[in-house]
Amino acid sequence: MIRRTILNASFGLLAASAAFVMTPAMAAEPAAVLKHYADLAHAKYEDSLTTAKALDKAIDALIAKPSQETLAAARQAWIAARIPYQQSEVYRFGNPIVDEWEGKVNAWPLDEGLIDYVDASYGTESDSNAYYTANVIANKKLTINGEEIDASKITPEFIRSLHEAGEVEANVATGYHAIEFLLWGQDLNGTGPGAGNRPYTDYDKANCTHGNCDRRADYLKSASTLLVQDLQEMVVAWAPDGEATKTVTADPKAGITAILTGMGSLSYGELAGERMKLGLLLHDPEEEHDCFSDNTYASHLNDAIGIASAYNGTYTRVDGTKMTGPSLSELVKEKDPALDQEMTAKLDKTLAAMNAMADRAKKVEAYDQMIGEGNAQGNAVVQAAIDGLIDQTKTVERIIAKLDLGAIKLEGSDSLDNPNAVFK
Repeated sequence: MIRRTILNASFGLLAASAAFVMTPAMAAEPAAVLKHYADLAHAKYEDSLTTAKALDKAIDALIAKPSQETLAAARQAWIAARIPYQQSEVYRFGNPIVDEWEGKVNAWPLDEGLIDYVDASYGTESDSNAYYTANVIANKKLTINGEEIDASKITPEFIRSLHEAGEVEANVATGYHAIEFLLWGQDLNGTGPGAGNRPYTDYDKANCTHGNCDRRADYLKSASTLLVQDLQEMVVAWAPDGEATKTVTADPKAGITAILTGMGSLSYGELAGERMKLGLLLHDPEEEHDCFSDNTYASHLNDAIGIASAYNGTYTRVDGTKMTGPSLSELVKEKDPALDQEMTAKLDKTLAAMNAMADRAKKVEAYDQMIGEGNAQGNAVVQAAIDGLIDQTKTVERIIAKLDLGAIKLEGSDSLDNPNAVFK
């Protein structure tokens, strides 16, 4: 995603100066809750790695024998890989090690002309991006920051060097969305039906469409290789002796703060604001998170599932194993049963709204159609999910105050805090 300044959520935070104290009589101790929180992170990143490896194998099959079937299989593997990763996103905002790493794997939106051919409607230049149509796949020489770059060989190391080229955040060269673009191609349907429709022959060296099929395959494989490597980094970080686990479990107050920061920031500024309300305000499919594949509804739903998981301590692994353990919910319930009930009810309400949105996406219309101008019913379905996210963040703030954590900054969004600014 495009990184933005962390701001207080619009409805403010209550500060408290009392020490963070949990009594021995509590059903779960903070240390146990934080250990389980780290265990869930480790499991989610392990599942993300497992599904990324399956995607990598599907990409190998596509490159080895391009066909409609191998392309469809690679696309399905990408969609499957998004499920555990999106459920891990709640770990980002309260954990600096994740936040500093995240841009390598999930940065968006991207100016896809940096990577490959684009439709004429995309245009040829951008005032904010000198590499808007650099088309790395078609060009063996590039000039970046005034320096000529040898692009004759497309490798993982090379595309890593292109990421955010020219210090432009939209120059996304790696991660899930670069792979998504290379599997689907541009979605040229606006807010009409249909996703990207890249032909499998874009990888068929014997019957190549759009040229440079060998280099396109090299780019896709390089991006997939990096995704596996990057996810392995998080698996190590959240292992029992990993840096992220040690950090989050070292201090109970800081650890519980990390959980609530992740829940509140993802709920409010990131998901409700930047990923949902902005696109709804502008009725712009370019602001759709998984914009090439029309998988946005699933990514948003899995983010919401991940937020609830951080609170209730549950996670269903990709192999069907159900994980449970000491949870933040138990800590809150001991302090204030009504507040825990309120948080649980609001999380459930948001999930119901997200599932209604997902059901509509499967049966009626895609997410980019829902946010289209003049689609009152579709807009209302998306807005209901946004409202749920905003409302649950208010309860997150009430929990912060109840647990005497002091003032915590949650990510804000102009889309929610200053909507007029997004039209300027």
